[in-house]
Amino acid sequence: MRLYRVMARSFSAFCQSWAGRYGQTFSYWGLVVATLFFAASLTPSLLPRHFAVQGLLSGLALAVGYGVGVFLVWLWRYLELATPSARLDRVSRYITAVCVAGVVVAFLWRASVWQNSIRELMEMEPVATADPWRVGGIAFLTGILLVATVRGIRLCWNCVDRRVRRFVPRRVSYVLSTLLVVFALFVIANKLVARAALTAADAMFLQIDKYVDEEIAQPTEGTAAGSAASLIEWDTIGLQGKRFLVTGPTQEDISQFLGRPAQRPLRVYVGVRTKKSMQERARLALEELKRVGGFDRSVLVVATPTGTGWLDPGAVDTLEYIHGGDTAIVSIQYSYLPSWITILVDPDRSRYAATTLFDEIYGYWTTLPKERRPRLYLHGLSLGSLGSEASADLFTLFEDPIQGGVWSGPPFPSTRWAQATRYRNPGSPLWLPTVRDGSMLRFTGRESCLDEGARRWGPMRFVYIQHASDPMTFFSPELLYRRPDWLVGPRGPDVSPYLRWYPIVTFLQTGFDLPMATSVPVGYGHNYAPDTYLDAWIAVSQPPDWNADDTDRLKQLLATKATGAAADATAPGRHVDSTVP
Repeated sequence: MRLYRVMARSFSAFCQSWAGRYGQTFSYWGLVVATLFFAASLTPSLLPRHFAVQGLLSGLALAVGYGVGVFLVWLWRYLELATPSARLDRVSRYITAVCVAGVVVAFLWRASVWQNSIRELMEMEPVATADPWRVGGIAFLTGILLVATVRGIRLCWNCVDRRVRRFVPRRVSYVLSTLLVVFALFVIANKLVARAALTAADAMFLQIDKYVDEEIAQPTEGTAAGSAASLIEWDTIGLQGKRFLVTGPTQEDISQFLGRPAQRPLRVYVGVRTKKSMQERARLALEELKRVGGFDRSVLVVATPTGTGWLDPGAVDTLEYIHGGDTAIVSIQYSYLPSWITILVDPDRSRYAATTLFDEIYGYWTTLPKERRPRLYLHGLSLGSLGSEASADLFTLFEDPIQGGVWSGPPFPSTRWAQATRYRNPGSPLWLPTVRDGSMLRFTGRESCLDEGARRWGPMRFVYIQHASDPMTFFSPELLYRRPDWLVGPRGPDVSPYLRWYPIVTFLQTGFDLPMATSVPVGYGHNYAPDTYLDAWIAVSQPPDWNADDTDRLKQLLATKATGAAADATAPGRHVDSTVP
């Protein structure tokens, strides 16, 4: 027992001594800047945050802030600027420490108010506390770990530099050592860590894509895609594709709603495992569309799914209702990874898939007599929007125009969206811009703004649906050093009035919002409501024999279905259907 106490005291004394020596190696002004970054990270961003996410974010902000502080001290010394006297330095440090401590306490105290300011706008239950102790603890451990990692890299650089300096001059050795360490880090991070993480994610999401939901049965009707008579083998279609093919309103559902006979909506979907190449999938989709009679319908939609292959039921179901089932929707899968991962790995995959499918469908569509062929539209959500918007070039549209499209949640790398918003009309905000006279392109949000000002629609109509609180749309690298346009002038109705831009910190905050973009209620963030799709499709596709009363009735029906689906998903023993793209 006595030996145990001696060992415990010795270990405790060693830890205290090591911690003291280690603590003395930190830069005072680096810690000051790190603490200010920590405080700024507690302010609101686009989405509410769980205390664990907030802790990780604040820990990263701590580490980055410390690095910025150390760099500023180095720059001050490198420029050989005047340094204060010892006495003035002590006084300034004391005053700074008191002020910074006051800022941290005040920001921790306000953290719950800031989080609730977002939750209130998004109709979420308020939190009683922001868990400052948990946030602080997680942030401290995360920050220390990151700083220690960077110090370890610096130690490796010193070791390399000492060996390189034996053969080359000092200044040359700095460059060579830096290049060697950067190259080694790149290889480790990209070839080992990133590849291992991507391989694990690929394996996991592939299994999800292959998952067999017993409640999804193979279609029995011969004219249905995926049936025994189909050109597409049922077992090769992924989970999201199967759900798209067999769910949605039936012919009876639509007839009952309209009070008149309706047609059975046609849906065609080719999975990523059905054919190896994108060209083969697109050709198969065209042949299947011809087989089931898709070109005999009044409305044809070329839809690009999200990264997982998901098509939002709120977008496709509403179109089928308003056109009495006289529709055909065709899509091919290009990935089974979530959109935010696919954007980082290969965002062009969506563009290539959308362009390949559109070229096949459009090429055949143009051979049909204009008076007999269906009206052709484009659709995509999230990464699907990024691909779909680029699938038809301007020369194609002017040569033989299609009728329009509906895109929702365009991600920040979207080039067409970026061009349209960059050249928006003066005075219109980025989160709800107007473009020229609005005859061809309009933007809308949670509340429909498509008919404001009684503007004239042209024969070709495109609509972007975006939420002001969607980080997938409004994240950008420029947040590092520049205040974003979506915080200039009036802000969106679902953006906290307390949100302020801080260099670097707002970039980190919005970056952390990306994986959480669908964690908020429908109608906010990256979750788009059926009501919004309904208004957009009515404006774009102009359904015949449709009136405002029909719109109200369908919105009530969709709301009832959404409530029932939410209740079923949370029932005991039921598989929870995740629609996170």
